[in-house]
Amino acid sequence: MIVELFLNIIICFAITVSSFTFAFVLARNDEKYSKKSKPALWALIALWTLVGATYLPTTIRMIAAYIGKPAIDTIMYNMSAIPFAFISVPLVFFITYVMVGNEKISKYISFIFAIFGATYLGFFYSSGAIGPIVTEWTSIFIVNSDIAIQIYLMGLFVFPTAMILGLLLLMFITRSIAISIHRTVLPLVAISFVFDFILTDFITSVDTIQVVSRVFVLVGTAQAFLAYFPQTVFNERISTKGKTESPEIDEENDEFEYEDDIKT
Repeated sequence: MIVELFLNIIICFAITVSSFTFAFVLARNDEKYSKKSKPALWALIALWTLVGATYLPTTIRMIAAYIGKPAIDTIMYNMSAIPFAFISVPLVFFITYVMVGNEKISKYISFIFAIFGATYLGFFYSSGAIGPIVTEWTSIFIVNSDIAIQIYLMGLFVFPTAMILGLLLLMFITRSIAISIHRTVLPLVAISFVFDFILTDFITSVDTIQVVSRVFVLVGTAQAFLAYFPQTVFNERISTKGKTESPEIDEENDEFEYEDDIKT
């Protein structure tokens, strides 16, 4: 029990650190992006910040389960539900802004999902959750409201996931060759990966599935980071070996360069 639960703590902590680090790196490079790209950039920063904010209290509650403190476990679970409920908001803003290029429209649509998130929290807190159920691997809570689960699945999961898939399809149809794969397609796939497995993490009642879901969330976060900054991880290393030189990338124009082409 000690080893498995301790491993879960490490995974949750790694997700927290990697998500906050990714958000910080994106924010630090804000000046490198054009004014037109910044709304989408800050939506991504908000998205990864919410992922980190979801797993920070989750890390604490795993520690609480490890040392046998169910009251702290319950408090942290209720706290983690808040950022979890609003992860889809910046995601929807990002996708809408990329597709239509209008910040106001993107705000209006994402506000609708914020209402869904608040509604989910209302039913979630009014019904409570069953737990904590501490196993060898983790501490599990079961949401005690079918309405809350349905709201999240239909309002906060299905539509954003469909938007991601639709945007990917539209990108391939409009510019199947000219798309910047490492700056557009791979980050969207990573976001979808993380988004799907966070939901699995929160609704499953099977301890091993929860742990595996967290592993995949960590993998998705790492994939997103490498997708955005491949030249700093790989190209410089290749260049130093003298095999090839890293191509110069225009940071200001490369990010979200497909916006105008999708809209035309």
